[in-house]
Amino acid sequence: MTEHPPPVWGNAAPPPSSAASLPGPGPGLPAEAYTPWFTRVLAWIIDYVPAALITGIGYALLAATRDCVTLGQSEYGDLFGDAYSDAQVCGASTTGQASIVVFSLLTLAYVLWNYGYRQGRTGSSVGKSILGFRVVSEKTWQPIGFGPSMLRQIAHVLDSIVCYVGYLFPLWDAKRQTFADKIMSTVCVPL
Repeated sequence: MTEHPPPVWGNAAPPPSSAASLPGPGPGLPAEAYTPWFTRVLAWIIDYVPAALITGIGYALLAATRDCVTLGQSEYGDLFGDAYSDAQVCGASTTGQASIVVFSLLTLAYVLWNYGYRQGRTGSSVGKSILGFRVVSEKTWQPIGFGPSMLRQIAHVLDSIVCYVGYLFPLWDAKRQTFADKIMSTVCVPL
């Protein structure tokens, strides 16, 4: 066995990094390499429909189970005049209030699953997978994980601060990124 002398400090090349072998997007990808704005909007609509339906069911139950009381002439007619005779006063029932709580929690669970777990793990929410694209990190081109995916959804609030310009930014941005994508260093790319 032959022994090699240790490298002289300052003259040795650093060991190869495993991160250097990952393929990157390259600096000059054309805008066509990224998902178009209209496709992203359609995916958002597809993602929003289940949440709206779940929430809508809760509000429908709230409206359908409300408690109403009819005020007769003899009760309040002398005090308020004829304007309040036979008036009906309605309020939310306990069942309706419970349905709002339950269906709001179901909506939250869907959003956490769709945008946090599913999109964080695979890069695609339900809408994105139907339309054939995913959200990936600009640096690794891999899905970003649960926490960053949820933080990206929260960062979309910034897209709406100035007249929703952040949502329109992909129309003229070279990488078709929203403000939230720029903050989180993510891009949307076709599968």
